[in-house]
Amino acid sequence: MVLERRMRVMDEGEAGESVGLMVAFATTNMETVNQHFGSAQQFAIYRVDPDHATLLEAAEFGKLVQDGNEDKLEAKLDMLNGCAAVYCQAVGSSAVRQLMMRGVQPVKVAEGAIIANLLATLQDEMRQGPSAWLAKAIAAQKGPDMSRFDDMAEEGWDE
Repeated sequence: MVLERRMRVMDEGEAGESVGLMVAFATTNMETVNQHFGSAQQFAIYRVDPDHATLLEAAEFGKLVQDGNEDKLEAKLDMLNGCAAVYCQAVGSSAVRQLMMRGVQPVKVAEGAIIANLLATLQDEMRQGPSAWLAKAIAAQKGPDMSRFDDMAEEGWDE
């Protein structure tokens, strides 16, 4: 399984520091989540922060069946590098393990869930207090707080 087509949208976040989380949606129409992860023909990838959601990329794969062939997942997993989550109709247990190992949270939603509504819900959650997976993704993007070492140095060390 190979990536057939890829469209990348340049945005102001790429010139400087990235702001927000990247999330992907398994879709064939760029409007609704209507695909199983393993057989997804297309992903729409957005950068999301509490106030904005920007389409960054669309990737198209060949038509697949849900046959348990693990080789088909590699190109999709690679496409999701840097994403905090992937929204899909369903996802198999093997794919869940592989996604989680890469730091991508699979999010199962009802068929036909509207991407714009999912983005708005995610933004509301970012503003009001994130769930466990979202808090973890936000913390991972921020990276470690290096000021903790300064605080420790100010306390002094007794050996």
